[in-house]
Amino acid sequence: MKLKRVEIYTDGACTNNPGPGGWGTVLLFGDHSSEYKGFTPHSTNQKMELTAAIEGLSKLKEACEVSVYSDSAYLVNAFNQNWLENWLKRGWINAKREPVSNRDLWERLLALSRIHTIKWIKVKGHSDNKWNNRCDQLARDAIKEGLKR
Repeated sequence: MKLKRVEIYTDGACTNNPGPGGWGTVLLFGDHSSEYKGFTPHSTNQKMELTAAIEGLSKLKEACEVSVYSDSAYLVNAFNQNWLENWLKRGWINAKREPVSNRDLWERLLALSRIHTIKWIKVKGHSDNKWNNRCDQLARDAIKEGLKR
């Protein structure tokens, strides 16, 4: 059975890192697009980057072939440069021999990555990528809306 092909763009943002955080994600499937965003009162930029990817992948109702686009080297390199594999081998200890930050989020991403066939693609942030810019706007809007509550 051929898997559906989906593109997911993600971005996270944080004011006064750490501080109020937001994430945004855009899912593209054929001619369809869906946008999602969220707010966390106290977070970090890294947590919001990971959360955006988790939220995007969580929206998929079946196993898919997914291209995830992110401007976060932290996120993309963890998969493309085998950081996750090495963290697992070392019991969630990083190369500096310290506990891996955001382990709970990484574990959720790892579980989602086992459902789907994922290609992790690094894009340049704040440049001419329409969908990355849209995700950045969604994340910043989520922060503004969250701070008004």
